Amino acid sequence: MSQGCSPADRSTARLPAAFDDLRSAIALHEPNTGRIVDANKRVTELYGYTTAELRTLDLSTLSANTYGESQHGVARRIRATTDDSPQTFEWRIKRKNGQLRWVEMTLTAHPQNGRPYVLAEATDITDHKHNDRRISLLQRVFRHNLRNEISVIAGFADELVDPAGTTPPATCADKISTAARTLSRVAESMKQIEATITSDAATRTRRSVGTAVREIAAEVRAAHPAATITVSEATPLWVDINESFDHALRHAIVNGIEHADCAPPTVAVEIDASPNTGRVELRIDDQNPPIPQMELAALDDHQATTPTCHGSGCGLFVMKWCLESLGGELRIEPASDRGNSVYFYLPSKTAPADAS
Repeated sequence: MSQGCSPADRSTARLPAAFDDLRSAIALHEPNTGRIVDANKRVTELYGYTTAELRTLDLSTLSANTYGESQHGVARRIRATTDDSPQTFEWRIKRKNGQLRWVEMTLTAHPQNGRPYVLAEATDITDHKHNDRRISLLQRVFRHNLRNEISVIAGFADELVDPAGTTPPATCADKISTAARTLSRVAESMKQIEATITSDAATRTRRSVGTAVREIAAEVRAAHPAATITVSEATPLWVDINESFDHALRHAIVNGIEHADCAPPTVAVEIDASPNTGRVELRIDDQNPPIPQMELAALDDHQATTPTCHGSGCGLFVMKWCLESLGGELRIEPASDRGNSVYFYLPSKTAPADAS
């Protein structure tokens, strides 16, 4: 290792220099604390920290802690591995720049000079994880939403032509029209989610967050002139984004408008740096009834639920996966009585040299 271990650990916790030539990300962990004591170059590329920096960090800094294994779960697995119990599991990590990635971790005991250590091999599975979850959602939508709405359309169409029908024609037409609009919205949302599968870093542009947000707010304001949309920017920030960001923010603002039960609908967007991580933080506040807990629970892939895309639900999935495709994260905090706060977190970038 070019950076080596600290003097106290130099004789007991060092990976062979040849590990730097491997394509796998390999780190050596101290089992009692879970800390990394040595790492090859692939690990530094994966986490974004130097080996020297990694040695000073505990697992809470490296763990996204959104769902799946937390730093506590990973620490327990590392300790268990020293009892000759190899571990393989998925872990969502947080890189130095705030980007979130999924990895598959394989842990094996690796004692050195009579002291226990754990060898960790990490494989980036972010693309596979995202694609698998999107496919699962598409299957559920086709199985549930499309079937339900098509049944509504077919049922009321039959009622229209049935001489013995009891439903007024105007009601039938209204039900058919509503179901068709629902299908159209679901199809558009699925198209946006599907687009994130094929997008890559090459399609992203470094942009001022304030400028990007104000442009989307202006578009939504033009389509919903009765709504009040405000944008405030506490800190000038920059991000690498593509149309996925536009889709996510547009859904967040439009949801706040279309689900309002008071006039005029009001949505406030605040831009600042996250106090804990330095990531870009967008907070979108509305004054609406709280988003149903069932729709929020459906966003967690580990919940034993069958999420569907009714109401704001499909928009929530678009926001979640569009943000995750950019290495970001979605968090939603509904108030107990009124109002929802939707948080976007994205890796912050340095301003371009020609930025004014």
